[in-house]
Amino acid sequence: MARDYTLARPPATSSARAIDYAAELNPQQLAAATCPPGPALVIAGAGSGKTRTLTYRVAYLLENGVEPRNILLLTFTNKAAREMIQRVEELVGLDPRQLWGGTFHSIGNRLLRRHAAEIGFEPSFTIMDREDQKDLLQTVIAECDIDTKGLRFPKPEVLGDLYSLSVNTGKPLKDVVLRRYPYFDRLLDPILDVHKAYEEKKKATNNMDFDDLLSKTARLLRENPGILEFYQRQFQFLLVDEYQDTNSLQGEFIDLLARDHRNLMVVGDDAQSIYSWRGANFQNILKFPDRYPGAAVYKIETNYRSVPEILRLANETISVNRNQFAKQLQPARPEKENLPALVSLGTPTEQARFVGQRILELREEGIELEEMAVIYRAHFHSMEVQMELTARGIPFQVTSGLRFFEQAHIKDVAAFMKVIVNRRDEISFKRLVRMLPGIGPTHAEGLWRKWMDSPVSDPASGRPSPALLEFKVPSKGRKAWEQLAYTLDELLDEEGKPMPPAEMIPSILGGVYDDYLRGKYPNYDSRKQDLNQLQSYSRGFEEIGEFLSQLSLLTGVDNGNTPSQEPDREAVCLTSVHQAKGLEWRVVFLIWLADGMFPNARVLEEEDADGGLEEERRLFYVAVTRAKDELYLTYPSLWPGSHNGDVLQRPSRFLKDFPKELVEEWRVGKGPF
Repeated sequence: MARDYTLARPPATSSARAIDYAAELNPQQLAAATCPPGPALVIAGAGSGKTRTLTYRVAYLLENGVEPRNILLLTFTNKAAREMIQRVEELVGLDPRQLWGGTFHSIGNRLLRRHAAEIGFEPSFTIMDREDQKDLLQTVIAECDIDTKGLRFPKPEVLGDLYSLSVNTGKPLKDVVLRRYPYFDRLLDPILDVHKAYEEKKKATNNMDFDDLLSKTARLLRENPGILEFYQRQFQFLLVDEYQDTNSLQGEFIDLLARDHRNLMVVGDDAQSIYSWRGANFQNILKFPDRYPGAAVYKIETNYRSVPEILRLANETISVNRNQFAKQLQPARPEKENLPALVSLGTPTEQARFVGQRILELREEGIELEEMAVIYRAHFHSMEVQMELTARGIPFQVTSGLRFFEQAHIKDVAAFMKVIVNRRDEISFKRLVRMLPGIGPTHAEGLWRKWMDSPVSDPASGRPSPALLEFKVPSKGRKAWEQLAYTLDELLDEEGKPMPPAEMIPSILGGVYDDYLRGKYPNYDSRKQDLNQLQSYSRGFEEIGEFLSQLSLLTGVDNGNTPSQEPDREAVCLTSVHQAKGLEWRVVFLIWLADGMFPNARVLEEEDADGGLEEERRLFYVAVTRAKDELYLTYPSLWPGSHNGDVLQRPSRFLKDFPKELVEEWRVGKGPF
């Protein structure tokens, strides 16, 4: 019969650097940082010192004799892990290099390097980045002998995202395709075939992608009880940062390691769980007490970031959600006597004018531009603001993506128009034809020469389609080539003159380009929204030449206003809510607060509308709690010239979640010209 024997802990350090935890932490932080062993859930509200609490928890364990190698600290960025470990070193005066700290992927990599053979790989396996993955998938697609051009098969980038979502959500690939990519349902069998061949190719070439660092680590532990037991014994204390952002796979990895000793502390804020679209599982944090019976729950509710006026609004807003751990953020700062502003504007252009004018006024009051941010739900919401700030000469940086008019799909649509206006535009012509199946750079060059030799190069010769239809193209691309010819034909009126830009865009999207957009980009829906917004903007132009000139003048190249040119330049931040998480500014403008925009229209139409709406409300809560001193909530009452015509905008339903007394309504008028 086996005998259990327990090694006593080494005596606690008597270092002169012994920490006075009660002096360094507030009572709620202190309770969490010094809690006894066992499962613990720390609900840390926005701006409440979550990272500080976690850092002091590690220091507390070390001071009480836990060896660094017996602690595993899991974070979502290597930067966060490095900063916490460095701070621990400063606190306890010990060398914590043996402490295992890092991202889920980096820890998975360390484990797999030790045990690669158990899952059929060599320890020298290569980790592919996105470009490497794209190249390998391209090779696999070719080896599977799939007629990608004729089928308009998904590009490797799209397949990579599709496969990744399946891995991280734990859902069958078939379900992911049918739910998230329904327009590929007829291609389901070849997509599954490529996935199987891709997995075999990775093993044959000793390659892993980033998702493998999670999935294969979980598999390693699941299928090898001896290895699992070894690491369960080693990692006596597990600490997890940003637990609300973990997906099903990460949750399984944590549960496997903590299954026996249960010394697991997870820290996060359910009210800031906003990443379900990339696989995060809200149930991980919500159901933690159910999975770990007897778990202690600690709440850290003192907010050191925002003034009380902003926190009262945030508390009221998030309280509407039913699925949550109830909490009330308590202000550490004094009253500012300046309520958040609720500002209704006539149109998106007026909304942008208000933002631009107010930014300049605040700058005159002494608030630096980098202390201000414009936050929005979707990237296309920033278009009018980008135009306004450019016109006023206000420098800005866009963190939600490329500047609106610099995005590839915007340039693609503009290329159709440019060819119609300037038939000698070689760059735009080649951009168009290379979108088509079977046409590469060499073939595009030949087609360009034919185009220039044909009567079509003379604007007086009439419509483009007759000459284009005579061009010889690969049989697999013939149908798409004919669509292109007819699309270009539709962009001219009966007299052979270019149509207004707002009438061109529907023809472009209804022709060959929509299929290309679906197969080329993984975020088809958001790019389609961008193009709808472009159409709305184009309604202000009757003449296509003026419209194209304005597009060119608004690019970073032409206005000299790119962050890359002057990285240290004072600039306003334009960001989506997702990109803003974890950041803060003295002044925040939260724009486009209209139903269908924020919350997003697609969420309101989903089967799980309640769950989706609660996540949208969490997004609103995250945006509000980014503001330290001043908050402006704005929305346009009318969306003129949208793809559905002029649309009356209803204020966001989230603006009804709090009493009117918590905001100051601003009535914005127009001054004399």
